[in-house]
Amino acid sequence: MIRRILIVLAWTVTILGLFYGEENWRGRHAWNQYREAAAARGLSLDWSAYIPKPVPDDQNFAATPFFKTFFQNDGSVVLTNDLWFRACDHISETNNTKYKGHRHFTDLAAWQKAAAALQSGELKRQQEFETDITDLAARAAAAPAVLEGMNPDAAVFAELRAASSREYSRFPVVYDLDNPWVTLLPHLAKIKQTVQRLNLEACAELAAGQTDQALADVKLGLSLADSIKSEPILISYLVRVASVHIAIQPVWEGLAEHRWTDAQLQELQARFSSYDLLADMEQSLKEERAVGTLTADLITKKGLVYVEGIGSFDNYRNYQEPFRKVFFYVIGRVMPSGWYDREKLNYNKVFDAQFEGVVDLTAKTVSPQKAALDADEVGRQIYGKYGPSDAGIPHKFFELDRQANGESSGSAALHAILHHLVMARLLLPALRNVPAKAAAVQTAAKQAALACALERYRLSNGQFPETLEALTPRFISRAPNDVITGQPYKYRRTDDGKFILYSVGWNEKDDGGVPGTTLFDQTQGDWVWSYPAK
Repeated sequence: MIRRILIVLAWTVTILGLFYGEENWRGRHAWNQYREAAAARGLSLDWSAYIPKPVPDDQNFAATPFFKTFFQNDGSVVLTNDLWFRACDHISETNNTKYKGHRHFTDLAAWQKAAAALQSGELKRQQEFETDITDLAARAAAAPAVLEGMNPDAAVFAELRAASSREYSRFPVVYDLDNPWVTLLPHLAKIKQTVQRLNLEACAELAAGQTDQALADVKLGLSLADSIKSEPILISYLVRVASVHIAIQPVWEGLAEHRWTDAQLQELQARFSSYDLLADMEQSLKEERAVGTLTADLITKKGLVYVEGIGSFDNYRNYQEPFRKVFFYVIGRVMPSGWYDREKLNYNKVFDAQFEGVVDLTAKTVSPQKAALDADEVGRQIYGKYGPSDAGIPHKFFELDRQANGESSGSAALHAILHHLVMARLLLPALRNVPAKAAAVQTAAKQAALACALERYRLSNGQFPETLEALTPRFISRAPNDVITGQPYKYRRTDDGKFILYSVGWNEKDDGGVPGTTLFDQTQGDWVWSYPAK
């Protein structure tokens, strides 16, 4: 009996040894092959390689006293006395989704009423202001109150303008290589909020006829947006493109009222023409991939329990559920190390599949159809089901609901575990809308540049041209193409002497210049640049 038990134990140990040896070799070999192939095509998977180097303060836009307050831990808050901070929650256009479907003039009259309520001390907590006043004379009358309300920001804006000519911008971000998901980024929201302040001030300045000041505010807003360009975190890219979009609003208002001079238009046109937000998106996605790869390495190093603490400042060391902590610790210890390599490998392979062919950097285009097909394929790989596409419910697999997939979330989780797709399932679904967001803002920037060229043509010829081809080469060296189709933007003059300029939008269908529910709707309508009728 003892001899038989020893034989069984010997065979068990041998089989387990072979199993672990084979799984470890397979995982390590496959991962090394992928890593070498990635290096051969110039793709770095080392997040530390993307972290920007520090620069001297005298060359650093982000080294101003105002920016430094973003990283102070003394509880200090800046720019709290201006009209934007005190009243933005009381202005309907900043809170109501009905304003997202079309371009409109900033409701300066509403801001004026809010300023008066603040001055009299009668502003109620739930009070909102909204008017339908859009004529220039009324907005010009409201502008002084708005500009007075923004006066507390004057010294900060002057400081930022003086520093905006510096060559570099590096915020003092401490990139946490031990837990990248808790890297502190307190400056992002504050940068966006500062751009929103500049947007309000510039729109009031345009209404008041102060175009030089408005141009300075638009340029500063764009400089603030670009101040985070070098940061190797996807959220920084998303905040940047959102800020660029905000800075376009006063440009549109100035064009709608013919406020900009030819020289000012040339400056704005050059600035917006310089944006290549699709290439910047590709760079940000490379950096995001490297963060995910680093996360897999940290799980390998610290154990499976690290997954429970991703994004937590307490992290796995202080996790509050001892049983779960012990469970994950034990499972992580008995897993073959090759499985961690397989997780890394599959995370990167699914990452490839999610964005394969979506962006053509040579043609500077984005393919919504390819993005949808890739998203479906990613869903199949992660969740192992074909149901969502066949059922006509695109991308429902990302929500893990039973109705779309016909399976429980537990079954989907088991599929991810058995196929070493836990990392892919955890991190990749959140990225599916990035190409659409990049395409929308790149479209807005291109349309802004084209609209400036069209306005310069009007100033010179008394009317807008019949076709976009008339702009070249005098007013624009080469007209940009639609980021969706790669063809010229749709353009036509209207009966009131204005024009409609539009992209076919994310549905890739020419809807005749009719927008969807939102200005850059991802399901219906065109992406339109036009001016209100008078």
